[in-house]
Amino acid sequence: MGIHHERSVTEPTSGPYAFGHDGQVRSTSPITSPAEDEPAQGEPLRILVADSAPIQSQLLTRALNVRRDFEVSAAPLEISAIHKFMQSTPADVILVAGNSLPDYSLLRWLRVSYPKAATVLLAESGDRDIVVTALRAGAKGIFLFAETPFPMLCKCIDCVFRGQIWLNSEQMNYALDSLAEVPTLRVVNSTGRSLLTPREEQVVALVADGLTNRGVATELGLSEHTIKKYLLRIFDKVGISSRVELVLYAMSHGEHRPSEWMPSVAACANGKTGGYNASMQKKSEVDQ
Repeated sequence: MGIHHERSVTEPTSGPYAFGHDGQVRSTSPITSPAEDEPAQGEPLRILVADSAPIQSQLLTRALNVRRDFEVSAAPLEISAIHKFMQSTPADVILVAGNSLPDYSLLRWLRVSYPKAATVLLAESGDRDIVVTALRAGAKGIFLFAETPFPMLCKCIDCVFRGQIWLNSEQMNYALDSLAEVPTLRVVNSTGRSLLTPREEQVVALVADGLTNRGVATELGLSEHTIKKYLLRIFDKVGISSRVELVLYAMSHGEHRPSEWMPSVAACANGKTGGYNASMQKKSEVDQ
């Protein structure tokens, strides 16, 4: 799977592009062997525009249909309507109007129900939360109409259809930063009230990711004994008695968010983990 990198909104690109070890962007040759589900030569690429605004949807559909190798249709931004369309005319690429989405459950549904279709989020903003959430939900590309010329949308469609990811430099950095974060998982009750402290939420997130007590301790710079104390206190608050129950509870009641408890870069670089462990243990005593 390649990653297409937009150099700028005005300079045409001739990707795909890959990041070198020195941070430079290099042009790479596209894979020439046809994909298993790629349309046969001469067949158009099937595109579905999913939007709740009929006029905007019609304008976009007409503009894209100018390409002879595109066969573009439109459907309301509803799961039932998209499912009905996909059952009769499977699309290769689905363009989802992000400004009309109440949340990203539709993207997740598309990823699970139609994994062979590449989904592109048409967004008005490149906000970090939008980018990271859309990628986690299954989007293969994020296209910003406000910042990118319309002709580039055709290139975006071609790229995601061939298994590449369409992101600009800023969006790529957002995605990489999110991978480097230690997650926290906010556990709430039926009224939305948080049940745990920020530190306890992070312990739950790491346990839910499959880490052992020792692994959680290493990740957070705490002692294994402290992690055991945290877990006992979490069990008491949530009303459970085992790690399995905790994971199941977290899956049904939790929501991910970035962590504010990362160890300092300077401390890690200088190997001063002992001082960091001691300071975090003092912090854990305050949390208690």
